[in-house]
Amino acid sequence: MTVSVPQDAWRQTHLGRLLGHALRRFDERVLALMARNLDVPLALSNLAARAQVSAAHIHITRHLALEGSRLTDLAARAGMSKQAMGDLVDQCAAWGLVTREADSRDKRARVVRFTETGLAWLKAFEQAVAQADREFRAEVGPDVATVVALGLEAYAGAWSPG
Repeated sequence: MTVSVPQDAWRQTHLGRLLGHALRRFDERVLALMARNLDVPLALSNLAARAQVSAAHIHITRHLALEGSRLTDLAARAGMSKQAMGDLVDQCAAWGLVTREADSRDKRARVVRFTETGLAWLKAFEQAVAQADREFRAEVGPDVATVVALGLEAYAGAWSPG
């Protein structure tokens, strides 16, 4: 009797795995570009260059509203627990990127806001994302890049967390 061994190449090449690898590559490139950005304060640039700033820290950069956000809202937008986001906010506050201030609508609540340094970091993030996007388009070609972007927008737009 012969036992058929299932093929397992799919475990390495399925769409979810490829998306995960692509996201990690993109985020690593963005962080590398930010580490070399002359407008990023030197201490933050050094942290990024030594891989002390991770993709997790980018969640704050991606999700913090310009007018500020409550921690619970920030965590929900990033798809993280309030405690995990609180730890990231504490670290980013220690680096001078954000502050926690009293919420004018509810004195018991706190609002996380960008500092001037945080806004410079955000600008560097914008520039790095644009550069990484240009590099992606150059590598795969404009037609493939457009199809990928449209497909991901449709796929991600149909998803609702929770």
